[in-house]
Amino acid sequence: MVADKKLFYLSCVLIIIGIVFSYSLTAFTVLYFNYNEFHFFIRQLFFGVSGIMIMFFISRFEPEQKNAKRILLALLLFSFLCILVLPFLPESLATTSGGAKRWIRIGIVSLSPMEFFKIGLIYFLAWSYTRRIDESKKAIKHEILILLPYCIVASIVIGYIYITQNDLGQSVISFFLILALAFFAGASKRLFAFGILFIMMVGIMVIFSNQRRIQRIVSWWSNIQDAFLPMLPDVLANVLRVSGNSEPYQISHSLNAIANGGFFGEGLGLGTFKLGFLSEVHTDFVLSGITEEIGFLGLGIICFLYFWLILRIFRIAGRCEKKEDFIFCSGIALLLLFSFFMNAFGIISLTPLKGVAVPLLSYGGSSMWAICVGLGYVLMISKKVVL
Repeated sequence: MVADKKLFYLSCVLIIIGIVFSYSLTAFTVLYFNYNEFHFFIRQLFFGVSGIMIMFFISRFEPEQKNAKRILLALLLFSFLCILVLPFLPESLATTSGGAKRWIRIGIVSLSPMEFFKIGLIYFLAWSYTRRIDESKKAIKHEILILLPYCIVASIVIGYIYITQNDLGQSVISFFLILALAFFAGASKRLFAFGILFIMMVGIMVIFSNQRRIQRIVSWWSNIQDAFLPMLPDVLANVLRVSGNSEPYQISHSLNAIANGGFFGEGLGLGTFKLGFLSEVHTDFVLSGITEEIGFLGLGIICFLYFWLILRIFRIAGRCEKKEDFIFCSGIALLLLFSFFMNAFGIISLTPLKGVAVPLLSYGGSSMWAICVGLGYVLMISKKVVL
């Protein structure tokens, strides 16, 4: 049995693209921090090559072997344990960002347990939903009772992550996976709609519990309100209108970088807005930096490859005989898709920016390795499906 070669090659191509831009987009950052010119390139090259090796290694397991499943289970338990102890680690072992400890420092490498937790969560949900949810028609009350334990445990775990890491973006992704994979497992559309409504209500409560977060929402709305207010009655439009708010600094430069790239781009390595205007251009704003350098044409090609990768995973999922494999593959595809759109919509101000990286393209080792573990497991599953 042979794993899906197209999926493997697509993953490798996207990883290589990410490595190239880890060098191209960090010209100013290495000067600002007085790093070696190849600082980010060498690190991302290491993460990318080792990620490909991880992906290949896991894909070599036979689908019925338990070793690969044990790797994912160990990943879930270890990452969860790291998330629990992370707030209590000294500064020498934990890297702080955004006022919270989010990375564990191991030598010269900092790892984010949350990235690995998401892959482990997908495996756990695939395993558990297969045993708890079937496609038989049930009353909505019965469905809610089935999912209630998941919601309670998820609220505690993800709530702890949100409080200790101050990371709403990752919390939203985790809740989305729990709800979406329940639907893929056979839950009804009514339950899915009810879950979306519940998440929206919780999200609104979380937003209004923090003044800084309220200000960010107000700033985002003031930037896009002119596109929506003319469609509303004057009375409602006057109530919702925000005055006197300037366009967010980063979003402004992100949009300018995209516009500056045009159709063909400024040329690889020749972008302007990466020179101190976009502080996270190689991570959160990687799509803006890519567009400025290689234009909409280059971005379109990258998006085509990215969505081809996702569709390939969905195709494997659709041909799985085991429900557990179907849910896992669907979960990996949804994680890639949702992360991409959260980032893409954020950098053009369609949604509030949440600092979610683009898997395989953004600089970072944790995301790279975690996604490669997930892709390796999908490749293993692909050995027993006919494509």
